[in-house]
Amino acid sequence: MAVERSPGFKLLFAGLVAAVLVIPLLMVYALSSDRQSQAATARASIAAGWGGPQVIVGPVLVIPYTSTSVETVTENGRASTRSVEVKRELFLAPETNVVTTELKPDRKKKSIYESVLFVARNSGKARFALPSDFARYGIPLENLDLKGAELRFGVSDARGLQKDSKVLVDGQPLALQPGKGLAASNNSGFFTFVDWTGAQPIDVQYDYAIRGNESLTLVPRGGETSWDVKSTWPSPSFAGDFLPVKRTVKSDGFTSSHAITNLALGQSIVATDDNAPPLVGMPRPELLVDSARSAPSVGGPSQAATIGLIEPVDLYSQVDRSVKYGFLFIGFTFLAFLMFDVVGGARVAAAEYLLIGAGLVLFFVLLLAFAEVVGFTIAYLIAAGAITGLLTAYSAAVLKSWLRARVIGGLLVGLYATLYVLLNLEAYSLLVGSLLLFVALAVVMWATRRIDWSAKRQAEEEANASAA
Repeated sequence: MAVERSPGFKLLFAGLVAAVLVIPLLMVYALSSDRQSQAATARASIAAGWGGPQVIVGPVLVIPYTSTSVETVTENGRASTRSVEVKRELFLAPETNVVTTELKPDRKKKSIYESVLFVARNSGKARFALPSDFARYGIPLENLDLKGAELRFGVSDARGLQKDSKVLVDGQPLALQPGKGLAASNNSGFFTFVDWTGAQPIDVQYDYAIRGNESLTLVPRGGETSWDVKSTWPSPSFAGDFLPVKRTVKSDGFTSSHAITNLALGQSIVATDDNAPPLVGMPRPELLVDSARSAPSVGGPSQAATIGLIEPVDLYSQVDRSVKYGFLFIGFTFLAFLMFDVVGGARVAAAEYLLIGAGLVLFFVLLLAFAEVVGFTIAYLIAAGAITGLLTAYSAAVLKSWLRARVIGGLLVGLYATLYVLLNLEAYSLLVGSLLLFVALAVVMWATRRIDWSAKRQAEEEANASAA
């Protein structure tokens, strides 16, 4: 008589094999991260000659002025003070700035990788005037060099500027010059000289197009800034310091409207320092600590509104999330085979557990490989169908029954369907997953309620055939 292992020992052994399979699961997770890094590199190379994430600023009127500073010098061991005239720049923001952007998305491919690019046509009207209380800023009007005034536009990646840019001041077109942007755009952009007396307001009309990818950020400057955006892209993201006051997102595109005042900006129309670039894509520390923010510091990071063109489904994040459920796949499948072993009398060897586990892990590799070529949903159907068919056929040989194999096949179909639902639920995936685990545990407890896990079952050996 051959003595079989106890059900408890078989459970422990199946658990050890499942634990070993965590190693290849981690390798698949690392593979997914590596492919994601390669995809990011490919997208960066696609956008290299097109234009990166764009930050636009302005227009801002920059006026040179002279100020007197006192400095102390030491000569022959004696300290003395003297007055020195210093050339500085005054930044005059518009009283009103109305910006309209038409965002045209485009897809470019390199091998199997794809990047979302865009062409943004920005047109607007701005009005500039010296404030009536200008004397309060401590700069005498006669110190302003109004003839040297420059109208500056900030564009963070000037490579994306198109040739049809134009600026009109009081209806007169002006010649544009490269460079001399604003600090918020890393001093990249374009400008034009403005001959202004300061006695009357000036009206500016502008129109320029830029190429970029991923996101478009507007740094508002002035008394009142309104920004209206229209695009055919169906899945935008809105971020930054200011969200749209109105937005409409449909399958054929979106529209959004921002309205920002200098009271919200916490900045005066007149400034002697230019603010640094915004923290695009980076959470501000004060937002993580307290919702009551302190006023932005002069010369610190600019406040901004950002619109991103995101992919509706990020296949790498979907694959990563599915791999995290891999141990549950292995656990439920091994548990089904264990039940057939303990309750049904079908013997399952260690090598068979390993081969079944290898098939379950292979699903995630197939999912990643096909998703890069045909998309996540179709790849999921292909990978799930292939592994379900393979393991169902193999189960018929292991369990010595096509009826039992159909149970395994049904279990796999249910598991893959459940995983797909969980991946698409997002916010409620934890709740639904927890409830399903509770139901599964209850079913297992009910099915094994009569098993003596410490008992040993003896099986009779067939008599050896006698020698002829």
